[in-house]
Amino acid sequence: MTRVLLTTTSFQDVPGAHHQMLEASGFEIVRERGPLSEARMLELAGSFDAFLCGDDAITQAVIDKSLPRLKIISKYGIGVDKIDVKYATAKQIPVLFTPGVNHTTVAEHTFLLLLALEQNFLYGVDASRKGEWKRKTGHEVLGKTIGIVGLGRIGKEVAIRSRAFGMEVVGYDIYWDEAFAQQYTVRRVATLDEIFAASDYLSLHTNLTPETRDLVGAKNIAKMKKGVVILNCARGEIVNTADMVAALQSGQVGGYGTDVLDAEPPPADHPLLHEPNCIVTPHVASRTYESVVRQAVASVQNLLRAARGEKPLAQVNPEVPVRKI
Repeated sequence: MTRVLLTTTSFQDVPGAHHQMLEASGFEIVRERGPLSEARMLELAGSFDAFLCGDDAITQAVIDKSLPRLKIISKYGIGVDKIDVKYATAKQIPVLFTPGVNHTTVAEHTFLLLLALEQNFLYGVDASRKGEWKRKTGHEVLGKTIGIVGLGRIGKEVAIRSRAFGMEVVGYDIYWDEAFAQQYTVRRVATLDEIFAASDYLSLHTNLTPETRDLVGAKNIAKMKKGVVILNCARGEIVNTADMVAALQSGQVGGYGTDVLDAEPPPADHPLLHEPNCIVTPHVASRTYESVVRQAVASVQNLLRAARGEKPLAQVNPEVPVRKI
């Protein structure tokens, strides 16, 4: 029987059609609570035909131990930086993913972080729950400039909402959609330095690559407006933690709202958890009932199609043929 390792917790915890689809497959489903470390993946590897994974560490060592049985990696979501895609490709393992399913949810979460920071939301709520009536003056977002790094699906949704709030929008992306930019009045900048200098708010929506790792560090933070608010619903490693803490404490960064960290789950002493002008949510920007079901259904469809030897909905390495299992 085909054995599938299912690790993503939101898939497992949220009801929906994806459960029935997986049950009807006839596969043996082994459930774990991810994201799993490399050590745990190595303990499990070798007895599965497919992974239906979240942000688990699927490294070269994990892939090697999983062979020759492993035939499919179906990623629930779009971020594949925890998967050694290059090595999976070399070993002819198709890596499937689910673009276009969570952009609305993540864009909404970005604004949750922004408005919570600018309106001192947690300060007021925490005081009220303690029976205190403390008030701290906030800021409007109207008329402010938001810089969006990465104008993909999520970045575009953030731009649309920014315009609805009466904000000026500037964007940076190598692949530029001019029709979209004209429709929503998004001004293109040629360099990252330009977007750093222009932004009252900086929203990150780019992939984690060697080029974007530590993109927001001391050198680039110094190029930003004093008091800039930075939002991160992409990957924690895009922001250098130590440099961000220093910038928050100095006031160079006025606030940091992030759904992602460089260590997940973080240790209790992670420095960003204890900065008063920092809001950290536990990687839930895409975790709504609507988004989870869309992602889960797409990831199961990818798995089932590939298992039948058919073209999946989306594949990171399309040069690798899918093989019936």
